[in-house]
Amino acid sequence: MGPLIRTVVFTVLVPGTVVALIPRWILPTGAPWHADILGIFGLILAAVGAAIYLWCAFWAFANYGQGTPLPLDPPKRLVAHGLCRVMRNPMYVGVGMLVASETIGFRSINLAIYLLIWSAFVFLFVLFYEEPTLQKKFGAEYEEYRRDVPRWLPRLNAKD
Repeated sequence: MGPLIRTVVFTVLVPGTVVALIPRWILPTGAPWHADILGIFGLILAAVGAAIYLWCAFWAFANYGQGTPLPLDPPKRLVAHGLCRVMRNPMYVGVGMLVASETIGFRSINLAIYLLIWSAFVFLFVLFYEEPTLQKKFGAEYEEYRRDVPRWLPRLNAKD
């Protein structure tokens, strides 16, 4: 099974759970998406978040890096171009934007709390697992990347 197929499986299981399954459990049955200006903003946010995740997972990780977003099957090459050149964690940001869009569209305080808990988990996972693992795997190449590219907020003056 190639990296594209493995990425499809990962995407359905992990981000699919984060963005679809857990919010479905959290929201009350029949909760409406508000079709006002905030609801429209939520849809735009969802489209941007999905595009960010899909580009990074399928083009950057599976195609370029020859791996998947799954930590047990990571890219074989350091992915440090495109969106990954302006921030180190665009996939997490994209998924977070999807949950934020649901929070806005459904006007759900419970989804807002879930987003905060998920964000704290992701922050700690990146800090204590991903970054040390990438440092060991890619050494000086990752250190330079880490020095040049911010973790969460996009850098607007990317070098490439």
